[in-house]
Formats: sequence, structure tokens, C-alpha cells
Amino acid sequence: MLDRPARHLRLRAALVELVLVAALFNLYRFGRAAIDGQQATARHNAELVTDAQRALGLPSEASLQRLLDVELLLRLANTYYTFVHFPLMVAFLAWGFVRRPRHEYVWARNLIAVQTGAALVIHMAFPLAPPRMFPEWGFVDTMAVYGPSAYDGVSGDVANQFAAMPSLHVGWAVAIAYIVFRTGPRPLAVLAALHASVTYLVVILTANHWWLDGVVAIALLALAAALTRLRAARAAARAAARAAARARMRGSLPGPATVPASETTVSQLVREGPVGPGRPPHRREP
Repeated sequence: MLDRPARHLRLRAALVELVLVAALFNLYRFGRAAIDGQQATARHNAELVTDAQRALGLPSEASLQRLLDVELLLRLANTYYTFVHFPLMVAFLAWGFVRRPRHEYVWARNLIAVQTGAALVIHMAFPLAPPRMFPEWGFVDTMAVYGPSAYDGVSGDVANQFAAMPSLHVGWAVAIAYIVFRTGPRPLAVLAALHASVTYLVVILTANHWWLDGVVAIALLALAAALTRLRAARAAARAAARAAARARMRGSLPGPATVPASETTVSQLVREGPVGPGRPPHRREP
């Protein structure tokens, strides 16, 4: 059991996380409002995306729909798209906050926040209509035809239907897989990778995204990982410099250029870290 001061600190940390998540959610709503009324631009951008996909030799999303045109399968895909994406991310962050080491959770949270923020910038700069809005191109809006739909009721008021690129469904699913691979046990990493694969298939099968929407989301995750690692390296460098300065002030160092063996160097701080529970020894620390 935690003592009272520890409980207060834990509660304060939880409130901070709730504020951060609420701020991110409101930023998403602002991004949606910023591109309302840009349907013509979003449809024009869809033509650009399909031209790019043809140039890259990517298969047609409509052909996948025709290949897997089974009502039960499409209903399952609609259900997965509608009810798994956001609740799973909330559950994942809550699990990380409660069960994982603090440094792992903060790294994962920052990674997802940077990825999501970058995605929202692209949503506003490049509004894009999804395939389901183009029945003349052979696409079927499976949620409208078979249900359930992610755009009914309150969710329809919040969702940005012209924010196809990048796909946050794919982006968040791949982010979870990457985080678990870096920090969690192998069986859980396999399940997370399966979720990412199913999500990519689902967003295409339901005609909610183009192939390139997922590619861009994964590229943003790579960028977010690089930025968070750079930030961690700089923080480690500052911590090492402060530690060395304190040691010199105590007179434990003969000179400014000498660091005793007991002190951790900058390169060690960047390369190493405490091994979190369940992390196989061969995996690098976030």
C-alpha cells in the first residue's frame, strides 16, 4: 500500500496525464474545425493520391474490397474500425501509467503525442477525402451499407472525415506495436503486431483510407521516434554535465577534463538505461 504522500503524488501525476490527453483531444477538434468546408480541396487531393499510388504500382483499394466482399467479414471490419481504435489506445496508456516503469511510460506517451501532433498538422495542411466518398471509382462505404458506423451520433460530430492522411488508426496501432516490441514481453509484442496488421487491412477494406495514408503514418512514427531519442540524448547530456559539475565542486575531480569511473558518461547515459520488467536483454532501452 502507498503512504499518503505517495498517493498524493500518484494522483497528481494522473491528473497531469488527464490534462495532457484532454489538451490533445481538443487540439484534434480544433484541427477538424479548421478544415471544415474544404470538401472540394479534399476530393482534389484524393485524385493526387490515387495518381501517386498508380505511379508507385500500388494495388487498387477497390480491388481488395471486391476480393473480400463477404458481408460477415465487412461487418467485423466495421466493428473493429469503430470500437477498437480509440478505446485500445486509452487502455494502453492507462496500463502503461499504472503498470510500467515511469521512464517507459513517459517515453511512450511522448512518442504518441509527437506522432499525433505531426499528423494533425498534415490533416490541416492536406485535407483528403477517403475512398468511401468515391462510389464512382468503385468503392463501397461498408459502414453505411452494413454498419456499424464510426460516424453516427456524437462520434460523427467529433470525427474529421477529411483527415484521411495520415491514418491515425494505422499510426497508433503501429506505435503500440513498436512500443511493446521495445519494452514488453515477446508474446505481447506478437499480439500488438497482429493488431497493427489487422488495422491496416481494416482501414483499406472499409474504404476509410488509401494505402499511402498508412505509409505516411508509419513515416511519422519513425520521425517521432528519432525526435524523442534526440531529446532523451540531450537530457542525458545535461544530466551528465550537472553530475560532473557537482563532483568537481565537491573536489572529487582533479580537473575539468577528468571524469571518475564512478560517474556515468554522456555516451553511457544515451546508450544504456535501467532494464524494465519483461524486456528481453537484447532489446535496447527507449
